[in-house]
Amino acid sequence: MLFNDPRSYIHALPRFALAAEDIITLTDTAAFRETLLAHIAKAQHRIYLTALYLQHDEGGAMVLEALYAARKRNPALEIAVLVDWHRAQRGLIGKGKADGNAAWYQDEAAKHPDQEVAVYGVPVQTRELFGVLHLKGFIVDDTVIYSGASLNNVYLHVGERYRYDRYHLITNRGLADSMVALLKDTVLASPAVHRLDQPNPPATKSIRGDIRALRERLSNSHYQSQVQDQAAPGSLGVTPLLGVGKRNPLNRLIQKLMASTRSHLVICTPYFNLPRPLMREIRQLLARGVRVDIIVGDKTANDFFIPPSEPFKVIGALPYLYEANLRRFAQAQQADIDAGRLNLLLWNDPGHSYHLKGLWVDQEFMLITGNNLNPRAFSLDLENGLLLHDPQQQLAAQKEQELAAIRANTSRINHYLDLETVDHYPEPVRKLLTRMNRVRADRLVSRLL
Repeated sequence: MLFNDPRSYIHALPRFALAAEDIITLTDTAAFRETLLAHIAKAQHRIYLTALYLQHDEGGAMVLEALYAARKRNPALEIAVLVDWHRAQRGLIGKGKADGNAAWYQDEAAKHPDQEVAVYGVPVQTRELFGVLHLKGFIVDDTVIYSGASLNNVYLHVGERYRYDRYHLITNRGLADSMVALLKDTVLASPAVHRLDQPNPPATKSIRGDIRALRERLSNSHYQSQVQDQAAPGSLGVTPLLGVGKRNPLNRLIQKLMASTRSHLVICTPYFNLPRPLMREIRQLLARGVRVDIIVGDKTANDFFIPPSEPFKVIGALPYLYEANLRRFAQAQQADIDAGRLNLLLWNDPGHSYHLKGLWVDQEFMLITGNNLNPRAFSLDLENGLLLHDPQQQLAAQKEQELAAIRANTSRINHYLDLETVDHYPEPVRKLLTRMNRVRADRLVSRLL
């Protein structure tokens, strides 16, 4: 059924019934690490971890060691780790040629012949550039630990640096069953998906047809729910949504949420590179007098930022490209900034990085997602999200606590001149961006990264 009114569309979505005590919001990266490890340690039936990557470093090792310990303690546990196929079989961007994490998975499997922990590589496209596994959700028994974080040192705050994300625990058997069912029945059942903890995975070119078939199937898949799990109208509930490719249900929901805003919209994104439809929605909201807060990372808090004291790599120009986007937007909307309708907030905790995504709409809806709200997320990657319906504002205290923690390290842009221009950037960045602008290559880069 189609609805012209965005609120009618949102209210008609199926949703799992929740009680306020079923939801816990964490606001600390270290607490996320300890909570995830604690849940793995006490798992009784199943553990399904889905992330872009499980990295071969101290943080990643903590998680993998916890999984092997859980298997040893309870051999009957269902355990599956799903990571991006391409990302797992290469080194880090800008670090030169190296064996990927898959080699580490295989080494660890050989050390634990009696405690199997299956690590699956999921290819969303035949090339990483054109789409990756960006599904989120760590499911342990009937609890969904949802975060945009991957599994490595900075996301888990192992060591001095952290990468800040959002962290929510939702205990609901129906939701957990639905998310596991999609992984098992659609993703793991595909011949495109192969174990990476076992030697000799197939070459990507040999499974191209299977990869295309998986993407096609995913584009027609969704999370299932049972009638008995449905929330009553006007009550607290959660809707899981899947998205891959253009005009998918998650993209549609994000646009509907923004369009439905009556008084106050809050947006978090790590990269200011919003798709055109979302920019259009924001401008329309501002024209209606709606308050819009956009919380974005300072360029130095971007995970691609390279300090000027270190050797320059092309990937290091991205944070400057995003800042240039933000400056143009601020200049165009300066009147809204002056009037207080538009609040652009830069997050910066020196030495650390920012990776938050999501929407808050009028205290009634909250979207938690791994979607970066950029053109790549809207057309290339496999994404998901959880929409919390809270018409009685039962989660208001948790929401305010989370937003207060996020805003603690932000400063407001009062004028577009507060942001640097290309002329102030390091010379290698200035030359590259000038050359890109001349041939309009920055538009292509914005779509792909």
